[in-house]
Amino acid sequence: MREEVGYGAGSVFLSFLLGGIVGAGFALLLAPQSGDETRKKIRQLTDDVKGKTMDYVEEVKGKVTTGIDKGKDYYEEKKSVVASAIEAGKEAYDKEKERLSKEPNA
Repeated sequence: MREEVGYGAGSVFLSFLLGGIVGAGFALLLAPQSGDETRKKIRQLTDDVKGKTMDYVEEVKGKVTTGIDKGKDYYEEKKSVVASAIEAGKEAYDKEKERLSKEPNA
């Protein structure tokens, strides 16, 4: 059976962003304007892309941090549940062992 693998939203966004940068770069280089104007537009474009990329990185950092925090909370919650269950099992074992030790052997 073949397992289908999809692309995450981050991969799609990054591909779109890189494609836009390459397309804009070609458009600026092939446009009929002076070298100074072209360099100025390329600089503005790179500044815009840099700003958008930094915003995206910060957003991803926030989501990852939130996910890690939720994972830690979940782990701690389940760890305490398991510890309580183990403790209850030990207590039940000790009570049963004590009860059986008090019964006369037949």
